[in-house]
Amino acid sequence: MAIPLAAFLAAGAQAAPAFTGIQEEVAQVERAFAATMKARDHAAFVSFLSEEAIFSGGTQPLRGKQAVADEWKKFYAKPAAPFSWEPDEVEVLASGTLAKTAGPVYGPDGTLIARFSSVWRLEAPKTWRIVFDGGTEVCKK
Repeated sequence: MAIPLAAFLAAGAQAAPAFTGIQEEVAQVERAFAATMKARDHAAFVSFLSEEAIFSGGTQPLRGKQAVADEWKKFYAKPAAPFSWEPDEVEVLASGTLAKTAGPVYGPDGTLIARFSSVWRLEAPKTWRIVFDGGTEVCKK
């Protein structure tokens, strides 16, 4: 089931604060990473992963680009995205080489289901790759 456009836009409007400079650069990278889910483009998703990536949140952490790529392939298998996300927090070290993003994760109906937190490393000029990623489910009312 696709996210109703109005719900997605309303949620996105609340979750998209204004960032400046390098924070905005990292926010745009996170948004491009999230867009791979909407576009159903697993290969593009994989291109954002560092070789050393560690994704947590399951029973065991996924260690390494290939392990993450293999496990996440299932999220790209169906025509509709099972979830979406958007950064509402971006912090960057003064060196400009490491950044943290965080924000809401929405289910296919636009319901808030979790929050993600990711760490990005500048691996080459203008090339940010994700090194750590995890999420926590939100408490249901």
